[in-house]
Amino acid sequence: MAASQKRQKSGSTLLTVIIAFVANTLVAAAKSVAAALTGSASMTAEAAHSWADTGNQVFLFMAERRSQRPRDKDHPMGYGREAYVWSMFAAFGLFTAGAVVSIMHGIQELITPEPASDFMVAYVVLALAFVLEGFSFVQAFRQTRKAARELERHTLEQVLISSDPTLRAVFAEDAAALVGLVVAFAGVFLHQVTGSPVPDAVGSIVVGILLAVVAVVLIDRNRRFLVGQGVTPDIERSMAQRVLGHPDIARLTYLHLEFVGPRKLYLVAAVDLVGDHPEHEVAVVLRRLERELEDHETVEEAVLTLATPDEAALTL
Repeated sequence: MAASQKRQKSGSTLLTVIIAFVANTLVAAAKSVAAALTGSASMTAEAAHSWADTGNQVFLFMAERRSQRPRDKDHPMGYGREAYVWSMFAAFGLFTAGAVVSIMHGIQELITPEPASDFMVAYVVLALAFVLEGFSFVQAFRQTRKAARELERHTLEQVLISSDPTLRAVFAEDAAALVGLVVAFAGVFLHQVTGSPVPDAVGSIVVGILLAVVAVVLIDRNRRFLVGQGVTPDIERSMAQRVLGHPDIARLTYLHLEFVGPRKLYLVAAVDLVGDHPEHEVAVVLRRLERELEDHETVEEAVLTLATPDEAALTL
């Protein structure tokens, strides 16, 4: 049951990544043609943005696939943290290939401006890009909202604190892409109306700054999970209730939860067992309880120890 739920959630995230990859590839190609035809700085920035997003989807695909490998002797906690490593690569790619290129190109246009033409091509491509990016964003938004409802959170709160870096990256990148398209449209339009390349160049810089902010946020979130991110109070309460809800457990005096991958927890708990088991039975009971806890879809490994009589019960 738990394995089936894990595969279902992983499959949903993988589908979101694939949709984003297809959308970004089509959009990047169209923007590149439009940038070459129009000479618009904003379109060039948007093309760099979309190619960065396209490359990032490959990293995110790797993050999702490699993090799902079952644990083995060399990796007793599994491969879940690989998701944060590959997502970190994607965030760095967004920063360098997207933000830096866009800002540098915008500054270059301010210093040595070049005339732009064929503005209608830019408008058509921006409209097409908005539709494709919007479709990808809707898929990411729906999956994020579903996860948020399960945990009784707001959608944006789920984006920021979720243990799933792949979904967070797709959501953030698609949202940034839609905002970037609006900025690019404004830059191209003002360039056409005023005849000055300055608004277009400024649009390129603004797009770059937007991508830099998104990349820094994603890098920071992945860093937190790589060094050992604790859980939120709602998850702690939920897991404590699950432990205490077992008929063989009377009291819980210690609980440690740590993310070891997307939707994967390492659980350590000190418990007081119901009744007075003989010493030779205690280890057997604890091992059985650990296996039962590990059947939960989010528990990668559970370690239980006995609580001492003088330890106070946890109050959550």
